Amino acid sequence: MQALHVNFTEATRAIENVADASPEPWQDVCERFDDDVHRIMDVTDQAGYTALYACYDENNQPVYYLVEEGKALARLRHKNFLSKLGQPQS
Repeated sequence: MQALHVNFTEATRAIENVADASPEPWQDVCERFDDDVHRIMDVTDQAGYTALYACYDENNQPVYYLVEEGKALARLRHKNFLSKLGQPQS
């Protein structure tokens, strides 16, 4: 499951590609931002990606990523949810 860093303008809801951005593992992105990620909206016009997420840095500034949602993401969310509850991860 890959994520792609993009620029997002909230007023116009426009998504622009970052020139030197390359796909990276979504789990690595989540860990880098201490799992402070929030789903913003569905995306239909970006090949291979289905949603836009905002990841918040230590200054609470958003960094936007396109992500392909699927079974792997659902499992990752469930695993993260259980770990926050103190349940063993499987």
